[in-house]
Amino acid sequence: MTFDVDRIRKDFPALDEGVAYFDGPGGTQVPRQVAEAVAATLTAGISNRGAVTAAERRADEVVLGARRAVADLLGCDPGGVVFARSMTQATYDVSRALAKDWGPGDEVVVTRLDHDSNIRPWVQAAERAGATVRWVGFDRETGELDDVRAELSGRTRLVAVTGASNVLGTRPDLPAIAEAVHDAGALLYVDGVHLTPHAPVDVAALGADFYACSPYKFLGPHHGVVVAAPERWERLRPDKLLPSSDAVPERFELGTLPYELLAGTTAAIDYLAGLASQATDQRTRVLESMRALEEHEDRLLGRLLAGLRAIDGITLHSDPVRRTPTVFFSLAGRENREVQEHLAAAGVNAPASGFYAIEASRWLGLGDAGAVRAGLAPYTNVEDVDRLVAGVAELAS
Repeated sequence: MTFDVDRIRKDFPALDEGVAYFDGPGGTQVPRQVAEAVAATLTAGISNRGAVTAAERRADEVVLGARRAVADLLGCDPGGVVFARSMTQATYDVSRALAKDWGPGDEVVVTRLDHDSNIRPWVQAAERAGATVRWVGFDRETGELDDVRAELSGRTRLVAVTGASNVLGTRPDLPAIAEAVHDAGALLYVDGVHLTPHAPVDVAALGADFYACSPYKFLGPHHGVVVAAPERWERLRPDKLLPSSDAVPERFELGTLPYELLAGTTAAIDYLAGLASQATDQRTRVLESMRALEEHEDRLLGRLLAGLRAIDGITLHSDPVRRTPTVFFSLAGRENREVQEHLAAAGVNAPASGFYAIEASRWLGLGDAGAVRAGLAPYTNVEDVDRLVAGVAELAS
């Protein structure tokens, strides 16, 4: 099976509106298979998890099935998959649990390349514990992350780093970072929200002790996921209700889980696995399909970059060597909002903002306003790219 974008586009009802969606980094459109899975779970007989009634067993299988699906996507142990309301909430929960063992003299490392959800929870947890926060910058021209090793010491307890910048697309060398972090005796927390939708992921190979992502960025419903080895979770004691389960991973999931969203996540991962693979093993299907998607998006990214670079007055913020198909740009003489509105009038959704990457936006000299962001998704085609380029060129002229 090859990557057939025309076939894929037929599965997305939102595309019937005729809009070219480049706002996938903020949340992708959803295939009908995901919506059907959500609806089927909401309308089926279901109750709290258990083993007595059919409704209890159905709820239990939805949860266990979603854990298996995430494990297939990320190459992790399903027993280490924790679901949360959002990646931000999950990261706050983990930061509070880890920080119980921090104190004065300890150090936490964060980067200016990250979304604030992988910065502020750690900064605030360190401040409460009396620990020191150390910052890693990035090259303003290329968008490449500075050397994390320069900020490591024997006092480092945790390093938080993105798998891919949600505005610049930069993909840091996670295995190399992980090796340095572990040599320092610290833990590595990876924000995989923007990496997961665009590339095959193997959490163990990346060296992440914790890896967080968001299903709504890869064709699924709105909630969050963070994974770690079960034995890693066993060492953490989160604040929780007395009668709630103390088992891993349930001890980290506060309240009844949103079964319909978990069913949608399973459906989204199954859809990703079938993008371009006919293998029988689900993990193999995921890896083959994500490699094909990565190649498809890289081809379109090349076309998008070439088109934008040919327009007078365009500034492309950064040019990393390894990147996701994400472009952050400004047009001379035009406000970001003006570019967004002009494109929207042409049926192209490419929003303008700092997109919660506030440290990156300020580091680039863009303040809190940021720039225009265009991100590709599995349903993006050549015509979409050409429409965006034409719209920007029209405004520039």
